[in-house]
Amino acid sequence: MKIGVSTFVTDQGIRPAPLGRALEERGFESLFIAEHSHIPVERRTPYPGGGDLPEVYYRTLDPFVTLAAIGAVTERLLLGTGILLVVQRDPITTANEVASLDLVSNGRAVFGVGAGWNREEMENHGTDPSTRGRLMNERLRAMRELWTKEKAEFHGEFVNFDPVFQWPKPVQRPHPPIYVGGGGDATFRRIADLGDAWLANSGSPEELGPQIKRMREVAGREVPVTVYAVPEDAKAIEGYQRVGVERVLFYLPTLPEAETLARLDAMSQIAARFR
Repeated sequence: MKIGVSTFVTDQGIRPAPLGRALEERGFESLFIAEHSHIPVERRTPYPGGGDLPEVYYRTLDPFVTLAAIGAVTERLLLGTGILLVVQRDPITTANEVASLDLVSNGRAVFGVGAGWNREEMENHGTDPSTRGRLMNERLRAMRELWTKEKAEFHGEFVNFDPVFQWPKPVQRPHPPIYVGGGGDATFRRIADLGDAWLANSGSPEELGPQIKRMREVAGREVPVTVYAVPEDAKAIEGYQRVGVERVLFYLPTLPEAETLARLDAMSQIAARFR
């Protein structure tokens, strides 16, 4: 079982470089960080977790700046976006950022993506929430062209450009793995067409088992699964192993450095049992 950490990196918590060093020193395999460009003050979309929206959602650092800083002080830690809001980003710029991160980290980038939930946030970026699924698929396809072709071009409903040059190309071939977040058949079809792995939301092994089976039926292959925010409990991790999960991510609260290091010490004691 691979064990990593997911978190919100903000201006109020531990800085990226000490976080990265602490994770690698404690043997964690990966880091996945959240992204929100901003949060509108007036918001109709309810927070999926219920209650008030946590402050970390509108204090997140830019994911590529953060992961590049972490990559500079680590050697083995996988550097994942979890999730990057593709529907709120220009695909040409994003393709360059992903490839650049993969280059400067010597092939450690993991491209975790999702369609997002905050309708007002995506509307501020000019995105129609009702078509965000089609938009996301096109942008992912366009980025794959940019990563893999010397002269890339794309002509679609939302994305359109004539042949272009773009370097660097990613170190990983054909490109960094695309981990698709979300749930349900629409997500599973996106995995089948465009994804390399499923980023599943937190759920018990009993809940996830049938979903993993369904996802693999839709995808038509044995897709790896990573699960967010699993309990820091050996029995729970064993349950995820039994249903075919490849990686679990402990959720690290956003805290000052000293408190973060203490929390990571406790997490690493559980993780060490599965290395």
